[in-house]
Amino acid sequence: MTDRPNSRCCIFLRTGAEEAARFYAETLPDTHMENVQPIGPGMAIVLWRCLGTPYMLMDGNETFEPRHDHSISVTTLDQDETDRLWAALTEGGTEGRCGWLQDRFGLHWQIVPAALSHMLSDPDREAAGRAQAAMLGMTRIDISAMQAAFDGQGG
Repeated sequence: MTDRPNSRCCIFLRTGAEEAARFYAETLPDTHMENVQPIGPGMAIVLWRCLGTPYMLMDGNETFEPRHDHSISVTTLDQDETDRLWAALTEGGTEGRCGWLQDRFGLHWQIVPAALSHMLSDPDREAAGRAQAAMLGMTRIDISAMQAAFDGQGG
């Protein structure tokens, strides 16, 4: 009996799949490339894992148009990790609202501090609402500002 192959989310890029996967492996914790399969001049399929989740990058799709409704969400442990990943992934890319960004390769990401999820799901719905209102005015998530809003401090 053989092991069942796993499933992977396949992400198309116009170009640069191998470069992108190398960048992600250097930038994100517990992320590495597994295999690069050349499929033509300057084109490859790259199998990689991001924080343990399997993905496939494939370039050569001339019609690729990045969409923010297809994103990779990364939970960060603290503000330092949030800031580091935000800075690395937005370099050459664009910032979005509420922890969303698009990197220089065209992929969309959500950089989500674990504290954000805890605040937004708190049983105190008024405090959660204040934290959510604060988040809606942010690009990169600022945990201390969200915590202050959650605690009812500030304007």
